[in-house]
Amino acid sequence: MTDLLYTDIEEDLRASVRDLLTDSASPTALLTRVETTEPYDLKLWRTLAADLGVAGLAVPEELGGHGASAREVAVVAEELGRCVAPVPFLGSVVLATTALLDADREASSELLGKLAAGELTGALAVPLSTVPGSGFPAAVKVDADGTLTGKVGVVADASVAELLVVPASGPDGPGLYAVEASAATVTELISLDLTRRVADVVLDKAPARLVASGEQAVAAVESALNAGAGLLASEQVGITEWALTETVRYLKGRYQFGRPVGGFQSLKHRLADLYTDLVIARAAARYAADSLANGTDVAIAVSVAQARNAPIAVHAAEEAVQLHGGIGMTWEHPAHLYLKRAKADELALGTPGRHRARLAGLVDLPA
Repeated sequence: MTDLLYTDIEEDLRASVRDLLTDSASPTALLTRVETTEPYDLKLWRTLAADLGVAGLAVPEELGGHGASAREVAVVAEELGRCVAPVPFLGSVVLATTALLDADREASSELLGKLAAGELTGALAVPLSTVPGSGFPAAVKVDADGTLTGKVGVVADASVAELLVVPASGPDGPGLYAVEASAATVTELISLDLTRRVADVVLDKAPARLVASGEQAVAAVESALNAGAGLLASEQVGITEWALTETVRYLKGRYQFGRPVGGFQSLKHRLADLYTDLVIARAAARYAADSLANGTDVAIAVSVAQARNAPIAVHAAEEAVQLHGGIGMTWEHPAHLYLKRAKADELALGTPGRHRARLAGLVDLPA
Protein backbone atom coordinates (compact mmCIF):
# COMPACT_ATOMS: atom_id res chain seq x y z
CA MET A 1 0.00 0.00 0.00
CA THR A 2 1.17 3.52 -0.78
CA ASP A 3 2.36 5.51 2.22
CA LEU A 4 -0.12 8.35 2.71
CA LEU A 5 2.02 10.13 5.29
CA TYR A 6 3.60 13.40 4.21
CA THR A 7 7.10 13.03 2.80
CA ASP A 8 10.00 15.27 3.83
CA ILE A 9 9.68 17.12 0.51
CA GLU A 10 5.98 17.72 1.12
CA GLU A 11 6.65 18.99 4.63
CA ASP A 12 9.33 21.37 3.32
CA LEU A 13 6.86 22.65 0.72
CA ARG A 14 4.23 23.10 3.42
CA ALA A 15 6.64 25.09 5.57
CA SER A 16 7.53 27.43 2.71
CA VAL A 17 3.91 28.08 1.79
CA ARG A 18 2.86 28.50 5.43
CA ASP A 19 5.65 30.98 6.13
CA LEU A 20 4.64 33.09 3.13
CA LEU A 21 0.95 33.01 4.04
CA THR A 22 1.67 33.85 7.67
CA ASP A 23 3.49 36.98 6.53
CA SER A 24 1.18 37.98 3.67
CA ALA A 25 -2.30 36.62 4.40
CA SER A 26 -3.03 37.49 8.01
CA PRO A 27 -6.67 37.48 9.19
CA THR A 28 -6.60 41.26 9.54
CA ALA A 29 -5.38 41.77 5.98
CA LEU A 30 -7.91 39.24 4.73
CA LEU A 31 -10.85 40.92 6.47
CA THR A 32 -9.80 44.28 5.07
CA ARG A 33 -9.34 43.03 1.50
CA VAL A 34 -12.62 41.17 1.01
CA GLU A 35 -14.62 44.36 1.36
CA THR A 36 -12.61 46.30 -1.24
CA THR A 37 -12.92 46.43 -5.03
CA GLU A 38 -9.87 44.12 -5.29
CA PRO A 39 -10.82 40.99 -3.34
CA TYR A 40 -8.03 38.91 -4.88
CA ASP A 41 -4.50 39.41 -3.59
CA LEU A 42 -2.69 39.32 -6.93
CA LYS A 43 0.63 40.34 -5.39
CA LEU A 44 0.48 37.29 -3.14
CA TRP A 45 -0.58 35.19 -6.11
CA ARG A 46 2.45 36.30 -8.16
CA THR A 47 4.73 35.42 -5.28
CA LEU A 48 3.13 32.01 -4.86
CA ALA A 49 2.95 31.25 -8.57
CA ALA A 50 6.27 32.59 -9.80
CA ASP A 51 8.66 33.00 -6.88
CA LEU A 52 7.59 29.94 -4.90
CA GLY A 53 6.82 27.91 -8.06
CA VAL A 54 3.37 26.75 -6.97
CA ALA A 55 1.86 27.31 -10.43
CA GLY A 56 4.21 24.84 -12.08
CA LEU A 57 4.20 22.04 -9.51
CA ALA A 58 2.42 19.48 -11.70
CA VAL A 59 3.83 20.71 -15.03
CA PRO A 60 6.66 18.56 -16.48
CA GLU A 61 10.18 19.93 -16.17
CA GLU A 62 10.65 20.04 -19.94
CA LEU A 63 7.80 22.56 -20.10
CA GLY A 64 9.19 24.78 -17.36
CA GLY A 65 7.47 23.17 -14.39
CA HIS A 66 8.71 21.12 -11.45
CA GLY A 67 7.44 17.68 -12.43
CA ALA A 68 5.75 17.07 -9.08
CA SER A 69 2.48 15.21 -8.53
CA ALA A 70 -1.00 15.82 -7.16
CA ARG A 71 0.32 15.03 -3.68
CA GLU A 72 2.42 18.19 -3.65
CA VAL A 73 -0.41 20.24 -5.15
CA ALA A 74 -2.66 18.91 -2.38
CA VAL A 75 -0.26 20.16 0.30
CA VAL A 76 -0.48 23.67 -1.15
CA ALA A 77 -4.30 23.41 -1.33
CA GLU A 78 -4.38 22.41 2.33
CA GLU A 79 -2.30 25.41 3.38
CA LEU A 80 -4.38 27.79 1.27
CA GLY A 81 -7.48 26.36 2.93
CA ARG A 82 -6.01 27.11 6.36
CA CYS A 83 -6.04 30.83 5.57
CA VAL A 84 -8.72 30.93 2.82
CA ALA A 85 -6.20 32.88 0.75
CA PRO A 86 -7.88 35.01 -1.95
CA VAL A 87 -5.81 33.67 -4.87
CA PRO A 88 -6.92 31.87 -8.08
CA PHE A 89 -5.23 28.58 -7.22
CA LEU A 90 -8.22 26.31 -7.91
CA GLY A 91 -9.11 27.88 -11.24
CA SER A 92 -5.59 28.21 -12.62
CA VAL A 93 -3.29 25.59 -11.08
CA VAL A 94 -5.83 22.83 -10.57
CA LEU A 95 -8.57 23.10 -13.21
CA ALA A 96 -7.06 24.95 -16.18
CA THR A 97 -3.56 23.48 -15.94
CA THR A 98 -4.80 19.92 -15.44
CA ALA A 99 -7.05 20.20 -18.50
CA LEU A 100 -4.15 21.42 -20.63
CA LEU A 101 -1.84 18.69 -19.31
CA ASP A 102 -4.21 16.12 -20.82
CA ALA A 103 -4.62 18.06 -24.08
CA ASP A 104 -2.47 17.76 -27.18
CA ARG A 105 1.06 18.44 -25.95
CA GLU A 106 2.21 20.25 -29.09
CA ALA A 107 -0.79 22.58 -29.02
CA SER A 108 -0.69 23.29 -25.28
CA SER A 109 3.03 23.31 -24.42
CA GLU A 110 3.48 27.07 -24.81
CA LEU A 111 0.44 27.81 -22.65
CA LEU A 112 1.56 25.33 -19.99
CA GLY A 113 4.98 26.96 -19.86
CA LYS A 114 3.44 30.39 -19.27
CA LEU A 115 1.03 29.05 -16.64
CA ALA A 116 3.90 27.25 -14.87
CA ALA A 117 6.00 30.42 -14.83
CA GLY A 118 3.17 32.48 -13.41
CA GLU A 119 3.04 34.61 -16.56
CA LEU A 120 -0.57 33.62 -17.16
CA THR A 121 -3.50 32.93 -14.85
CA GLY A 122 -6.06 30.50 -16.21
CA ALA A 123 -9.61 29.36 -15.59
CA LEU A 124 -11.58 26.38 -16.87
CA ALA A 125 -14.85 27.63 -18.34
CA VAL A 126 -17.26 25.22 -16.65
CA PRO A 127 -19.75 26.00 -13.88
CA LEU A 128 -18.13 25.53 -10.48
CA SER A 129 -20.97 23.18 -9.51
CA THR A 130 -20.09 20.68 -12.29
CA VAL A 131 -19.64 17.19 -10.87
CA PRO A 132 -17.11 14.78 -12.41
CA GLY A 133 -18.75 12.15 -14.55
CA SER A 134 -21.60 14.43 -15.63
CA GLY A 135 -20.61 14.47 -19.28
CA PHE A 136 -19.00 16.96 -21.61
CA PRO A 137 -20.28 20.56 -21.15
CA ALA A 138 -22.48 21.75 -24.01
CA ALA A 139 -22.96 25.46 -23.23
CA VAL A 140 -20.48 26.73 -25.84
CA LYS A 141 -20.72 26.03 -29.57
CA VAL A 142 -18.10 26.20 -32.31
CA ASP A 143 -19.14 28.47 -35.18
CA ALA A 144 -18.45 27.68 -38.82
CA ASP A 145 -15.43 30.00 -38.82
CA GLY A 146 -13.90 28.29 -35.76
CA THR A 147 -14.88 30.97 -33.26
CA LEU A 148 -16.78 30.22 -30.05
CA THR A 149 -20.21 31.42 -28.97
CA GLY A 150 -22.06 30.70 -25.74
CA LYS A 151 -22.40 31.52 -22.07
CA VAL A 152 -20.94 29.69 -19.09
CA GLY A 153 -22.13 30.73 -15.65
CA VAL A 154 -20.45 30.63 -12.24
CA VAL A 155 -16.87 30.04 -13.41
CA ALA A 156 -14.32 30.00 -10.59
CA ASP A 157 -11.56 32.63 -10.72
CA ALA A 158 -12.55 33.82 -14.20
CA SER A 159 -12.56 37.47 -13.19
CA VAL A 160 -8.76 37.50 -12.79
CA ALA A 161 -7.92 34.98 -15.52
CA GLU A 162 -5.98 35.94 -18.62
CA LEU A 163 -6.54 32.57 -20.29
CA LEU A 164 -9.82 30.67 -20.54
CA VAL A 165 -9.78 26.95 -21.27
CA VAL A 166 -13.16 26.36 -22.88
CA PRO A 167 -14.92 23.05 -23.64
CA ALA A 168 -17.07 23.49 -26.75
CA SER A 169 -19.03 21.33 -29.18
CA GLY A 170 -19.10 21.72 -32.95
CA PRO A 171 -19.75 19.80 -36.19
CA ASP A 172 -16.60 17.75 -35.55
CA GLY A 173 -17.63 16.83 -32.01
CA PRO A 174 -16.29 17.97 -28.66
CA GLY A 175 -13.18 20.09 -28.41
CA LEU A 176 -11.10 21.96 -25.86
CA TYR A 177 -10.09 25.49 -26.79
CA ALA A 178 -7.78 28.19 -25.45
CA VAL A 179 -9.30 31.68 -25.50
CA GLU A 180 -7.79 34.96 -24.37
CA ALA A 181 -9.92 36.34 -21.57
CA SER A 182 -9.94 39.72 -23.27
CA ALA A 183 -11.96 38.16 -26.11
CA ALA A 184 -14.78 37.25 -23.69
CA THR A 185 -17.15 39.26 -21.54
CA VAL A 186 -16.49 38.29 -17.93
CA THR A 187 -18.93 39.56 -15.31
CA GLU A 188 -18.11 38.91 -11.67
CA LEU A 189 -21.10 37.77 -9.62
CA ILE A 190 -22.07 38.40 -6.02
CA SER A 191 -20.74 35.31 -4.32
CA LEU A 192 -21.34 33.76 -0.92
CA ASP A 193 -17.61 33.04 -0.72
CA LEU A 194 -15.87 36.40 -0.48
CA THR A 195 -12.42 34.85 -0.93
CA ARG A 196 -13.07 32.88 -4.14
CA ARG A 197 -15.09 34.79 -6.70
CA VAL A 198 -17.16 33.38 -9.53
CA ALA A 199 -18.17 35.02 -12.80
CA ASP A 200 -20.31 34.58 -15.89
CA VAL A 201 -18.34 34.17 -19.11
CA VAL A 202 -19.97 35.17 -22.40
CA LEU A 203 -18.32 34.32 -25.71
CA ASP A 204 -19.55 35.98 -28.90
CA LYS A 205 -17.57 34.72 -31.88
CA ALA A 206 -14.44 34.69 -29.73
CA PRO A 207 -11.21 33.65 -31.49
CA ALA A 208 -9.99 30.33 -30.13
CA ARG A 209 -7.15 27.84 -30.47
CA LEU A 210 -7.98 24.14 -30.50
CA VAL A 211 -5.85 22.22 -27.99
CA ALA A 212 -7.71 18.89 -27.89
CA SER A 213 -10.51 17.25 -29.83
CA GLY A 214 -12.78 14.23 -29.66
CA GLU A 215 -12.22 11.77 -26.85
CA GLN A 216 -9.04 13.51 -25.79
CA ALA A 217 -11.02 16.69 -25.07
CA VAL A 218 -13.64 14.74 -23.12
CA ALA A 219 -10.92 12.99 -21.10
CA ALA A 220 -9.10 16.29 -20.42
CA VAL A 221 -12.22 17.93 -18.97
CA GLU A 222 -13.03 14.87 -16.88
CA SER A 223 -9.46 14.74 -15.59
CA ALA A 224 -9.62 18.41 -14.59
CA LEU A 225 -12.93 17.94 -12.77
CA ASN A 226 -11.62 14.90 -10.89
CA ALA A 227 -8.47 16.79 -9.93
CA GLY A 228 -10.52 19.76 -8.80
CA ALA A 229 -12.87 17.71 -6.63
CA GLY A 230 -10.06 15.57 -5.24
CA LEU A 231 -7.79 18.47 -4.34
CA LEU A 232 -10.69 20.48 -2.96
CA ALA A 233 -10.82 17.79 -0.26
CA SER A 234 -7.35 18.92 0.88
CA GLU A 235 -8.55 22.51 1.03
CA GLN A 236 -11.41 21.30 3.22
CA VAL A 237 -8.85 19.67 5.52
CA GLY A 238 -7.16 23.06 5.87
CA ILE A 239 -10.46 24.72 6.74
CA THR A 240 -11.20 22.05 9.34
CA GLU A 241 -7.74 22.30 10.86
CA TRP A 242 -7.98 26.08 11.18
CA ALA A 243 -11.42 25.84 12.77
CA LEU A 244 -10.22 23.34 15.38
CA THR A 245 -6.89 25.04 16.13
CA GLU A 246 -8.33 28.53 16.48
CA THR A 247 -11.28 27.37 18.54
CA VAL A 248 -9.05 25.48 20.97
CA ARG A 249 -6.80 28.53 21.28
CA TYR A 250 -9.77 30.80 21.95
CA LEU A 251 -11.38 28.52 24.53
CA LYS A 252 -8.09 28.15 26.41
CA GLY A 253 -7.83 31.91 26.77
CA ARG A 254 -11.43 32.73 27.67
CA TYR A 255 -12.42 32.34 31.32
CA GLN A 256 -15.76 31.85 33.04
CA PHE A 257 -16.27 31.08 36.72
CA GLY A 258 -12.52 31.37 37.21
CA ARG A 259 -11.51 28.64 34.79
CA PRO A 260 -10.83 28.35 31.03
CA VAL A 261 -14.00 27.76 29.02
CA GLY A 262 -12.20 24.96 27.21
CA GLY A 263 -12.10 22.99 30.45
CA PHE A 264 -15.85 22.42 30.49
CA GLN A 265 -16.64 18.81 29.66
CA SER A 266 -19.37 19.48 27.11
CA LEU A 267 -17.04 21.69 25.08
CA LYS A 268 -14.21 19.17 25.39
CA HIS A 269 -16.47 16.57 23.79
CA ARG A 270 -17.31 18.85 20.89
CA LEU A 271 -13.64 19.58 20.29
CA ALA A 272 -12.79 15.89 20.49
CA ASP A 273 -15.41 15.18 17.83
CA LEU A 274 -13.86 17.86 15.62
CA TYR A 275 -10.43 16.30 16.05
CA THR A 276 -11.78 12.90 15.04
CA ASP A 277 -13.40 14.46 11.98
CA LEU A 278 -10.11 16.13 11.06
CA VAL A 279 -8.25 12.82 11.16
CA ILE A 280 -10.89 11.18 8.96
CA ALA A 281 -10.89 14.10 6.51
CA ARG A 282 -7.11 14.09 6.20
CA ALA A 283 -7.05 10.36 5.48
CA ALA A 284 -9.68 10.73 2.76
CA ALA A 285 -7.93 13.73 1.20
CA ARG A 286 -4.52 12.05 1.22
CA TYR A 287 -5.94 8.96 -0.45
CA ALA A 288 -7.59 11.11 -3.13
CA ALA A 289 -4.36 13.02 -3.77
CA ASP A 290 -2.33 9.82 -3.94
CA SER A 291 -4.84 8.25 -6.32
CA LEU A 292 -4.66 11.31 -8.57
CA ALA A 293 -0.87 11.08 -8.50
CA ASN A 294 -0.82 7.38 -9.37
CA GLY A 295 -3.86 7.23 -11.62
CA THR A 296 -5.48 4.40 -9.67
CA ASP A 297 -9.07 4.31 -8.35
CA VAL A 298 -9.32 8.02 -9.10
CA ALA A 299 -13.09 8.35 -9.43
CA ILE A 300 -13.79 6.29 -6.31
CA ALA A 301 -11.17 8.07 -4.18
CA VAL A 302 -12.36 11.51 -5.29
CA SER A 303 -16.02 10.82 -4.58
CA VAL A 304 -15.25 9.25 -1.20
CA ALA A 305 -13.20 12.32 -0.25
CA GLN A 306 -15.83 14.84 -1.33
CA ALA A 307 -18.74 12.93 0.19
CA ARG A 308 -16.88 12.86 3.51
CA ASN A 309 -14.86 16.06 3.68
CA ALA A 310 -17.41 18.63 2.50
CA PRO A 311 -19.80 18.16 5.44
CA ILE A 312 -16.89 17.87 7.86
CA ALA A 313 -15.51 21.28 6.82
CA VAL A 314 -18.95 22.89 7.10
CA HIS A 315 -19.54 21.40 10.55
CA ALA A 316 -16.09 22.47 11.76
CA ALA A 317 -16.63 26.04 10.57
CA GLU A 318 -20.09 26.15 12.17
CA GLU A 319 -18.61 24.95 15.46
CA ALA A 320 -15.91 27.60 15.25
CA VAL A 321 -18.51 30.33 14.86
CA GLN A 322 -20.62 29.04 17.74
CA LEU A 323 -17.79 28.29 20.14
CA HIS A 324 -16.24 31.70 19.59
CA GLY A 325 -19.40 33.15 21.13
CA GLY A 326 -20.44 36.71 20.35
CA ILE A 327 -17.28 37.68 18.44
CA GLY A 328 -17.64 34.62 16.21
CA MET A 329 -20.97 35.91 14.95
CA THR A 330 -19.51 39.19 13.68
CA TRP A 331 -17.57 40.21 10.58
CA GLU A 332 -14.78 41.45 12.84
CA HIS A 333 -13.64 37.84 13.19
CA PRO A 334 -12.54 35.75 10.18
CA ALA A 335 -14.65 32.73 11.19
CA HIS A 336 -17.45 33.76 8.82
CA LEU A 337 -15.04 33.65 5.87
CA TYR A 338 -14.20 30.03 6.66
CA LEU A 339 -17.86 29.11 7.00
CA LYS A 340 -18.64 30.72 3.65
CA ARG A 341 -15.71 28.99 1.95
CA ALA A 342 -16.77 25.66 3.47
CA LYS A 343 -20.37 26.11 2.29
CA ALA A 344 -19.24 27.15 -1.19
CA ASP A 345 -16.86 24.18 -1.36
CA GLU A 346 -19.73 21.89 -0.39
CA LEU A 347 -21.50 22.94 -3.60
CA ALA A 348 -18.38 23.06 -5.77
CA LEU A 349 -17.59 20.24 -8.21
CA GLY A 350 -20.45 18.12 -6.93
CA THR A 351 -22.36 18.13 -3.65
CA PRO A 352 -21.83 15.28 -1.16
CA GLY A 353 -25.12 13.77 -2.32
CA ARG A 354 -24.04 13.83 -5.97
CA HIS A 355 -20.76 12.17 -5.06
CA ARG A 356 -22.51 9.48 -3.02
CA ALA A 357 -24.77 8.77 -5.99
CA ARG A 358 -21.75 8.63 -8.28
CA LEU A 359 -19.91 6.38 -5.86
CA ALA A 360 -22.86 3.98 -5.71
CA GLY A 361 -22.62 3.46 -9.45
CA LEU A 362 -18.85 3.06 -9.35
CA VAL A 363 -19.01 0.26 -6.77
CA ASP A 364 -22.19 -1.37 -8.16
CA LEU A 365 -24.25 -0.49 -5.11
CA PRO A 366 -27.98 -0.91 -5.81
CA ALA A 367 -30.11 2.20 -5.47
